[in-house]
Amino acid sequence: MYSFASLQLVRDVIMRIDIITVVPDLLKSPFEASIMQRSIEKGLVQVHFHNLRDYTTDNYKQVDDYQFGGGAGMVMMIEPIDKCITKLKSEREYDEIIYMTPDGETLTQNIANQISLQGNIIILCGHYKGVDQRVRDHFITREISIGDYVLSGGELGALILCDAIIRLIPGVLGNETSALTDSFQDNLLAPPIYTRPAEYKGWKVPEVLTSGNFPKIEQWREEQAYLRTKQRRPDLLEE
Repeated sequence: MYSFASLQLVRDVIMRIDIITVVPDLLKSPFEASIMQRSIEKGLVQVHFHNLRDYTTDNYKQVDDYQFGGGAGMVMMIEPIDKCITKLKSEREYDEIIYMTPDGETLTQNIANQISLQGNIIILCGHYKGVDQRVRDHFITREISIGDYVLSGGELGALILCDAIIRLIPGVLGNETSALTDSFQDNLLAPPIYTRPAEYKGWKVPEVLTSGNFPKIEQWREEQAYLRTKQRRPDLLEE
């Protein structure tokens, strides 16, 4: 059995993320700054945006229509989604085709860990009322939600998912072990953290952290992580 940390160390595949959306401009800027930009510039991940309107034969580039049976809200049609996904799959194999939807499984650190180990993934951003159910039945391999609430579209959820998985790729963060000590790794919240100065307005950093005794520091951090989790998220300890 390999741990998540050991699997990350032997990763030798560049991750490719294809995002299908009706509003690609909403997605681009986050990938042009900070950690996600650096990961792309380093060649550790490739991110490609696909405008669903490029795959419709409608003169007005329409990708949605009324629901069968009536009801409020428009539905994303199956044909342009089928054409886009089929074209991508003809060019390479994909490990996951993910649909961002409020009724999917709630995104957790463990799910982010799993997906970060994949090679190629497609993320389909829902919009309007959602997608034709046949898309979910025949194309989607995983459905993910970022919480029990509804947004205008799946684009913001896709950005959150991308950020959560890209930062786990070896070489993306400056410190290889940083992501492995985040909250929710091992079902624990992260312990309190401090930086200079050691004393400010009479508020002191715990002495153990400045002692230089690293076994004691690690023991303190483990204890604090457990206590914080017990106080704030006892449900994680039950898991």
